Amino acid sequence: MRGTYSSGPPGKLVDAVSCTGQFRCNRGCITAVTTTGPGEWVLLSYRLPREPSGPRTALWRRLKRLGVVQLADGLVALPSDARTREQLEWLSGDVHEAGGTAGIWVARPTSTAQEKKLATTMAAARAEEYLALTGQCRAAATAEPADRSRALRRLRTEFRAVDRRDFFPPPERDAAAAALRDLVAADLAAADRSEVPAR
Repeated sequence: MRGTYSSGPPGKLVDAVSCTGQFRCNRGCITAVTTTGPGEWVLLSYRLPREPSGPRTALWRRLKRLGVVQLADGLVALPSDARTREQLEWLSGDVHEAGGTAGIWVARPTSTAQEKKLATTMAAARAEEYLALTGQCRAAATAEPADRSRALRRLRTEFRAVDRRDFFPPPERDAAAAALRDLVAADLAAADRSEVPAR
């Protein structure tokens, strides 16, 4: 039996295995829905003129911020939910405004193996981002107090951005979250030391 458990932000799915079969789950599972195969994905197919290159660059940056997986040249996908559909619809409109063509499709992989490959690709991309965040948090922990506070604000924002596009959380997410918590603790400890009056 295959099932999908869902709660929390839509589309946040991770693989977990139980004695009754494979389950896809996002943190904080509360409701069960039985499925018969892979989940739905929303696809954006697009074509933009080569010149000017500005719209192509802007589109690729926005797609990267969403955390899409590239299936082919001009074809990207995200797990389907209301948020991801809306985001890709907006981008489709931008492509049309820039003189290109675009279409939105909803599809299912033909096998769970195909879906797992997509999920693995997306998780690997997020894992790299989380590893970079972990390193930056550790480096910032030893910085001067003013630099550490600035880095903390920036890294919190970056963590939230990566987390928003993290549909299949890898283990590196927990390490990045722990490094960010350590950085917060170091910043608070330094602030407390600076407030202690000299005797």
